[in-house]
Amino acid sequence: MPTIYALSSGRPPAGIAVIRVSGASARAVIETLAGSLPDPRKASLRTLRDEEGEVLDHAVVLWFPGPNTATGEDLAEFHLHGGRAVIASVEAAISAIPDCTPAAPGEFTRRAFANGRMDLAEAEGLGDLLLAETELQRRSAMAMAGGAFSAQVEDWRDNVLRLSAMVEASLDFSDEDDVSGLPDPFTGAVADLGDDLDDWLLRPKATALREGFRVVLAGPPNAGKSTLFNAILDDEAAIVAPTAGTTRDVLERSVALGGVPFTFVDTAGLRDIGDDAIEQVGIERARAQTQGADLVLWLGAEGEGPAGAWEIEAKIDQSEQPMKKAPFVRLSVKSGQGMDDLRTSLIAHARAAMPAPGAIALNDRQHALIAEGRDALREIAHTDDPLLIGEQLRIARLAFDRLIGRTSTEDMLDTLFGRFCIGK
Repeated sequence: MPTIYALSSGRPPAGIAVIRVSGASARAVIETLAGSLPDPRKASLRTLRDEEGEVLDHAVVLWFPGPNTATGEDLAEFHLHGGRAVIASVEAAISAIPDCTPAAPGEFTRRAFANGRMDLAEAEGLGDLLLAETELQRRSAMAMAGGAFSAQVEDWRDNVLRLSAMVEASLDFSDEDDVSGLPDPFTGAVADLGDDLDDWLLRPKATALREGFRVVLAGPPNAGKSTLFNAILDDEAAIVAPTAGTTRDVLERSVALGGVPFTFVDTAGLRDIGDDAIEQVGIERARAQTQGADLVLWLGAEGEGPAGAWEIEAKIDQSEQPMKKAPFVRLSVKSGQGMDDLRTSLIAHARAAMPAPGAIALNDRQHALIAEGRDALREIAHTDDPLLIGEQLRIARLAFDRLIGRTSTEDMLDTLFGRFCIGK
């Protein structure tokens, strides 16, 4: 396997640039550029030179002999001055050393996974941490990357193995007097484990954290959707005009309010129209958006919005606008009246629907595998055959193995680590 290298700090120019090297030739890279190895895990100031002896930079060099490193391999770091030319010259010198090649996105973390330094769930948490933009996202990703979920999965797996041992004992000694059928605690233990998995499946999923709480503004043309959309975002993202049908497509914007990630969606006005094919497409898309929303802000006639929508009475500064009997909020974008109440309510509602700060949030893959394990355990209640019971336990164990990466497909790993930046 070739030795990889990459810039692992921010885009230059910067005060400091960190180039990371991982693999069997990391030692040779340090000896070639810095002259000799520093003491392990101790920062050492060295003069870096290329193969012709030209000075490249004065840098801090660190040497981490494997396997107790981030990647499980020999690892080197060069802390350089952060100019583009300095970085390019050092990378060129490393590339001239045999067996050294630039790292692909996520390749350092992929090697850590392959070498047992982290499991798949921890790697997924690290990927989410790199993309975190809000405090909620960061704390949830830290919980996953820190191994809390992996420890939970290992506990589930150990329970399944103990249950499987009971079944094996029943099969091995079924013709002897020592064991007769499954022991009494078996059924209760299976039910308890299934209940625990059910509780995890009821948790809010990571989709809302990653994509934001999805709020769709819906209603007829000229109801004030785009004006309210712009006011919430504090940006002129949507075109506002008195002409009916100005918004003819779906417009999405992501924003954090009170540390909570949101995706707000402005939609075409809902109405019956004639031959305008373009507007009709926009209306169909608007209806589809309301079905996939976490919350709909309904600006149309009272009672005509989707079930669970918040009734919004907009334009209260305009006397000709009809009043709603029981709106969730009355507001005027022009004067600002009611806007603070709406934002506060949105933040509280979204926060309640999302994972608690620091709680583990499951992604779609993890949710599906936990459901697969739960379903296998529930099937045990429908049979008395130890062979069939053992098979269902095996299915549950395999689901838990896949959760933490004991069995993984290359395509899935390519997709996961492809999200990472180069140098991570």
